[in-house]
Amino acid sequence: MKKKIILLGLTVAIVAGIFGYRHWHQGRQAQNGDNLILYGNVDIRKVDLGFRVAGRVEGVDFEEGDQVRRGDRVAVLDRVPYQNEVRLASAARDRAAADMARLEHGLRPQEIKRARAQVAEYEATLLTLKKEFLRREDLVAQNVVSRQSYDDIRARRDAARARLDMARETLALAEEGFRQEDIAAGQAQVAEAEARLEQARIRLADTEIFAPADGTLLTRVVEPGTIMAAGQTVAILSLNDPVWVRAYVPEPDLGKIWPGMPAEILTDSRPDQPYQGHVGFISPEAEFTPKNVETPRLRTDLVFRLRVIADNPDHGLRQGMPVTVVLDLRQPPEGEDENTGSEGSGGQGAE
Repeated sequence: MKKKIILLGLTVAIVAGIFGYRHWHQGRQAQNGDNLILYGNVDIRKVDLGFRVAGRVEGVDFEEGDQVRRGDRVAVLDRVPYQNEVRLASAARDRAAADMARLEHGLRPQEIKRARAQVAEYEATLLTLKKEFLRREDLVAQNVVSRQSYDDIRARRDAARARLDMARETLALAEEGFRQEDIAAGQAQVAEAEARLEQARIRLADTEIFAPADGTLLTRVVEPGTIMAAGQTVAILSLNDPVWVRAYVPEPDLGKIWPGMPAEILTDSRPDQPYQGHVGFISPEAEFTPKNVETPRLRTDLVFRLRVIADNPDHGLRQGMPVTVVLDLRQPPEGEDENTGSEGSGGQGAE
């Protein structure tokens, strides 16, 4: 019984010592006026990972809590349908390229030779019909043959002349090649087929999700076999860097801080091991104190949102955890002489 009382007393003493130290440490800082104490919460960037295409989930490569490196594959869809799209687009591209080559090269020499032979054939036929027509013309004048036979040979002569004219035009087109308009249309079809092939390749690549940065898999939303819509969240990745504290500075203290100002970040679990950081952003707009911010000020006071970036974050800083930020007011803003005693004015700074 005595041992239990002694252990209980030691526990109470240790807890009281920790809270007493923090109260004394913060109270001393607040009293000497050298530091500005703010309260806020850790904010870590998260990425909702999803596919840009729809399909059936084939695999998810990580479990919740696993560490993921930049470039690691997180999930993959069934790739077969998109591989078939690439094959179809590739075949269409090849067909358009073949048509374009035919337009650029024109007809084959054998085809031109055949067109010339046909012209020669029609010329010989027309010459024979012309001679026959002249003979019939004399015979009709002598009433040896009928008028009908004369009309028939004349019609055959005229038809042969028309066929010869058409054959000569065909030969001229074959020798000249295709029109520039046809070639331009063929080039456009090749470009369209190339674009469709590239689009199919992009869709195939989009069947895999890769981690954009180092982090921790916070949530695994789906499992293999799930039918996914494009844009639907597959997993949520919590990034390791950057890590910052979202805090709020009262309006009267706004002129005491400046972008790049060094800061210490204290956690409840390790109050004697502060994290080093700096002020990265000061909001240009005033707002009322959020309800989740604990400050000695009244909640009706106007405050400005502040972002304090942790320079040496580790797993001790977790999303949403409350922390205390200590700003050393004795350090002048960058670029100002320490002897001037001037203070940095508040404003928006680049991170």
